[in-house]
Amino acid sequence: MASRQSKARRPARASRAERPAARTRDGRRVQRAIHDAINIGEVVSVGVLHLVRNTLVTALAGVRDVGAELGGAGVTAMRSAIKVAYGVGADLGTVAGEAIRGTVTAAEAIGGDLGGVARSAARGAVKTTGDVGGDVASVARRAVEGTVAAARDLGVDVRGLAQSAADGALEAADRIGDTASRAVRSTLSGTVAGVKSLVAEAASAPRGRAAGRARPRRRAARTPRAATGTATAD
Repeated sequence: MASRQSKARRPARASRAERPAARTRDGRRVQRAIHDAINIGEVVSVGVLHLVRNTLVTALAGVRDVGAELGGAGVTAMRSAIKVAYGVGADLGTVAGEAIRGTVTAAEAIGGDLGGVARSAARGAVKTTGDVGGDVASVARRAVEGTVAAARDLGVDVRGLAQSAADGALEAADRIGDTASRAVRSTLSGTVAGVKSLVAEAASAPRGRAAGRARPRRRAARTPRAATGTATAD
């Protein structure tokens, strides 16, 4: 009886071992499908928002672990859309705003984490823009605006979703360099799509010194002690 039970359990152990390989295959298939789908012909005929949304929903259909693949798929869609736009001289900010709007609405349609998707997509948009030498501040702003538009379309927390996108944009800008970091912080410190100051105080502190850190005290110079004894003649 015990031997029968052990034999029955073996396939379950094998299936668990196969899960990482299955996720890898799913991930590769999703990435390839997105790369193939997002091209200039489709962007012109369908529009960025609908193209990105439909591509993600279709590419992720049948994937075993949608949550694990959604973030990477959203980044791939953002990168592909921005590179296509850059290749034909289109406005990168406009494309980024529409692409992230399509990404967030796709995440909602398939039951993904909206905040995580908004953050990773905005980070991917700013990073890709930096890679091609585009205006990272403009793309960061448009990415947040697109996220706000998606949140309003879906009836979800606008401020929370906008903050997630802003955080992702700031992370990418910080990695690009000081100039990009200052530009994106300045842009997102104002009001974006009706949402005020998306840059937290800690995030806006000067780089290189943590906010609120006390400066080291200077040691007071020691005063020579007066001689108390009587000098002895040689």
